[in-house]
Amino acid sequence: MIKVMIVDDQELIRQSLKIVLGVNSDMEVVCMAGDGDETLRKLREMRPESRPDVILMDIRMPVMDGVECTALIKKNYPDIKVIALTTFDDNEFIFGTLKNGASGYLLKGSSVEELSEAIRTVHTGGAMLNPTVANTVIRQFSTMAQNIVSPELSDLNTDEITKSEWYIIQAVARGMSNKEIAETLWLSQGTVRNSISSILNKLHLRDRTQLAIWAIQTGVVNKDLFDI
Repeated sequence: MIKVMIVDDQELIRQSLKIVLGVNSDMEVVCMAGDGDETLRKLREMRPESRPDVILMDIRMPVMDGVECTALIKKNYPDIKVIALTTFDDNEFIFGTLKNGASGYLLKGSSVEELSEAIRTVHTGGAMLNPTVANTVIRQFSTMAQNIVSPELSDLNTDEITKSEWYIIQAVARGMSNKEIAETLWLSQGTVRNSISSILNKLHLRDRTQLAIWAIQTGVVNKDLFDI
């Protein structure tokens, strides 16, 4: 059972999200809060085993906003995953939240299915971005990659990468979720997760963000795979 906390300054939204998530048999809303300060207080009061696995975090809230709250949550409760859920797709909010450790960033117009899938994805260690947000992140990564020293293709153990894994690397660099990769390549999500773990191990990279930056900087993201 995935324990979920909902943080939003509007009670109607909190209650609505609780209702729609309640249709999922593998999820339970264990706590709700109206701002970042209340969120941290409730987390402190909860027993460790009762704390949420995933927090849906609004961004613009009184007292303490979601960007600051996310940073404090990841500092004090690093195992808790945070998904920013907001009406804003402003770059400052996106990168501030992701920089502070959020595992996902969704707009409030997302469907119940997208929201539920995002919760499951981040709970298992993945990341989930709204498609519009993903495009913004990829553009920013492309700019960042120009100034980041990253190993060249020849510097890494790329000989062990299979053709299917190269396709997965390109998909990760383009911001695709595990579900989207699975549907595109006709694989199960479990196979995609295992393949990404294998790729990271072979290339000695830390996470999929580092993999995406490396793929963009080296040109793998747009490379004809027949040339590899």
